[in-house]
Amino acid sequence: MDMEFLRKLPTPQELKEQFPVSNKVMQIKEERDKEIRDIFSGKSDKLILVIGPCSADHEDAVIDYISRLRKVQEKVSDKIFMIPRIYTNKPRTIGVGYKGMLHQPDPEKESDMLKGIIAIRQLHKRAIEETEFTCADEMLYPENHRYLSDLLSYVAVGARSVEDQQHRLTASGVGIPAGMKNPTGGDISVMMNSIIAAQSGHTFLYRGWEVKTKGNPYAHAILRGYVDKFGRNIPNYHYEDLQHLLEQYDGKDLQNPAVIIDTNHSNSGKNYLEQIRISKDIMHSCKVSPEIHNLVKGLMIESYIEDGNQKVGDHCYGKSITDPCLGWEKTEQLIYELADLW
Repeated sequence: MDMEFLRKLPTPQELKEQFPVSNKVMQIKEERDKEIRDIFSGKSDKLILVIGPCSADHEDAVIDYISRLRKVQEKVSDKIFMIPRIYTNKPRTIGVGYKGMLHQPDPEKESDMLKGIIAIRQLHKRAIEETEFTCADEMLYPENHRYLSDLLSYVAVGARSVEDQQHRLTASGVGIPAGMKNPTGGDISVMMNSIIAAQSGHTFLYRGWEVKTKGNPYAHAILRGYVDKFGRNIPNYHYEDLQHLLEQYDGKDLQNPAVIIDTNHSNSGKNYLEQIRISKDIMHSCKVSPEIHNLVKGLMIESYIEDGNQKVGDHCYGKSITDPCLGWEKTEQLIYELADLW
């Protein structure tokens, strides 16, 4: 094996013991997890917003951003339930570039995985302590989920990972809603198969243990658009796409049929400003079809303090160093508009 073994990292249990959570944090997570389950099961009709930066790059800016979300959440709490995005892993299409805080807690320095696992735990922990928001992260590396498992309320399995067996089996045992994205090529059957797998129980190898899961009844679809064979971005958030997803759910023995719609990525053609129009278009589909309204549980929106994105090292506070995001003023206005439309 042509690998250089650098050092043994702490296990999730060791890291949790070193950076424990308080009883208050555990209570907040328990209460929020219940409310999220109620939304996915249909007991609550609130709209979920999985909202925040494309990737969490600087701790203070991320906390500043979600502190602003907290003030808005209090004003729209009768209609909207926010789950801030604190995405500490960044999938790379060609494998190179900034891979997220897990790899580089300082984007301008070399990778340091020990500092990284500490940094992501401290960031998610600080978010709950200061804002009472439990957050979402992408489960890019299934074996790392347990570093954050007592802090997260939502995980997403990305378009490049959704066909991977380890992601599907781990999603079956995370104990929180897991969104399974359609693959980059757009095959909805791949996403549906991943939901079936995640809702089923399994026995498998995980972090050196033989483990058994009962299945995740809150595994669900995420539509994010796709890229066709000619390299064109093709959206799949329209009314007809949602009707097609309803048909795909019909007849399958799945619990809590649901979809979260990603308003960026291939749905927006990577034009971040389109997220505003797309969000309202989805609200219209929900208005004209009770079945679609029941299926759509929320939106995924990429948003930060400043519009757009920048290169690593440009040092513009609160501006994405990965994909471009909606700035704060546009985000705040959009949230109020969505509350009125829902």
